[in-house]
Amino acid sequence: MTVEDQAAKVGSMKSGVFSEPAELSNIALNKPRVPAWLKWAYTAFMAVLVPVYWANYGPANFIYFCDASLFLTLFAVWMDNALLVSMSAVGILVPQFFWCVDFGGELAGIHMTGMTSYMLDANRSLFLRGLSLFHGWLPFLLCYLVCRLGYDRRALKVWAGLACGLCLIAFFLLPPAGATLADPKWPRNINYVFGLDDAHPQTWLKPGQYLVVWILALFTLAWLPTHLALAKLTAARATRQPL
Repeated sequence: MTVEDQAAKVGSMKSGVFSEPAELSNIALNKPRVPAWLKWAYTAFMAVLVPVYWANYGPANFIYFCDASLFLTLFAVWMDNALLVSMSAVGILVPQFFWCVDFGGELAGIHMTGMTSYMLDANRSLFLRGLSLFHGWLPFLLCYLVCRLGYDRRALKVWAGLACGLCLIAFFLLPPAGATLADPKWPRNINYVFGLDDAHPQTWLKPGQYLVVWILALFTLAWLPTHLALAKLTAARATRQPL
């Protein structure tokens, strides 16, 4: 073997050793990330909301699906984690839409379900109620983050397990609808496990039966359709991306 052949062989070996790590490095560098300004802005919002909510509503308030999603999203933006942001999107996109519809009805003088009546409660400060406007912008943020980080198809089953756990905690350990509390701002009927009206529990089913029906309804009418829609939309978007 000539000197030239030996040099070529060594060169090919070096290329084989170092090409794969270099390729992986390029992939890592090109991985979509959440912008730094968004991470800090969202963190600042949470740094304000958490102590204010804790002082006014108590720690039980964070059992709500929407509040749990706030924390999932906080971890997601810092970890660039598609699963966490996908879980939040599956869990709250549809419910937050109905929150906005109900709030719009309240502003128009139309009482629908009562879930957003607290937004017009003069006993709560405008600042406190203003923080709750995250129900309106969080779904748009989640849609952006899913487009940025991608949709993780495991989100449906992981969110369903988490949500069932939160519902069981609210049902067995926290105040039911109609409960009289020392502070009227403290939450009752968290995640609506006793009916849609916080002032009165539903009466058309036994409480345990209603809980099962409620979870199945959420899964069938909210979480599953959102999962299917996000999976389809992100798959279609991926096929349009240039290679």
